[in-house]
Amino acid sequence: MDTSPSSEFVVQFWGVRGSIPAPGKDTVRYGGNTSCVEMRVGGKRLIFDGGTGLQRLGQTLLEQMPIEAYIFFTHYHWDHIQGFPFFTPAFISGNCFHIYGAVPPDAESMKQHFIDRILHPNSPVPLTGMQADMKFYEVTPGDIIKIDDIILETGHLNHPNNAMGYRVNWNGYSVFYCTDTEHYPERLDESVMRLAKNADVFIYDAMYTDEEYHNPKSPKIGWGHSTWQEGLKIAKAAGVKRFIVFHHEPTHSDDFLDRIEKQLHDACPYAVLAREGMILDVTSCHCQESFVIK
Repeated sequence: MDTSPSSEFVVQFWGVRGSIPAPGKDTVRYGGNTSCVEMRVGGKRLIFDGGTGLQRLGQTLLEQMPIEAYIFFTHYHWDHIQGFPFFTPAFISGNCFHIYGAVPPDAESMKQHFIDRILHPNSPVPLTGMQADMKFYEVTPGDIIKIDDIILETGHLNHPNNAMGYRVNWNGYSVFYCTDTEHYPERLDESVMRLAKNADVFIYDAMYTDEEYHNPKSPKIGWGHSTWQEGLKIAKAAGVKRFIVFHHEPTHSDDFLDRIEKQLHDACPYAVLAREGMILDVTSCHCQESFVIK
């Protein structure tokens, strides 16, 4: 599979699960790795979140070195960082990674946060063991990031300990990566609506169904995640072209997700569930499934 940068706007999913990895025979079709989405935009490589899907992406990059890539973190819960200590290209001299994210209130800097919270307690290899050139950038929700002709807009997401969404704009096309976030019962989230407006692709945290979210025996209210039904409301109100259900619950089997996708298609033919290995050509909003898991 050719994953080298191109002049096109391509999105590839390397990890689509939330909370914890979900390997096994019941998750083969959709994948069991946690959050990691790659965008190849205008000759640049952008990577969103560092869940276990990042390790798989890293293996494909070894044949393309030296690598320069831009890595953006929505937040630092385990399922979004646990792949970084095993991201092989970061251990190889000559590669360069620009790392963006919000700085937690108790951290001195983005770099120090990485050393103290992401690498040191979770990996036997310290930051000094990573030979790639790593540059750190601190971002506050609402900031605009410019990388040549690529413009990234950011916004606050409704999640415990906070999270940040990223909208990538290039050459008249746009993708909004929106995970992890919980909808509001009384209104559509203004921050999410602003970044979703007229997007070509809207990748949304729909971890639960409405039935699971409101289950009186085990409600998920306040857990920081949403439902595909609520995401669809936003997609329609914002006028997005393609709605992608993302961050699947780890206990949702392939058969369960198949049933959700049928319900989703019945409600909206331009919507699809994210699968590990799925590729989107944003310039045509064409979805091509190319599974990585054998």
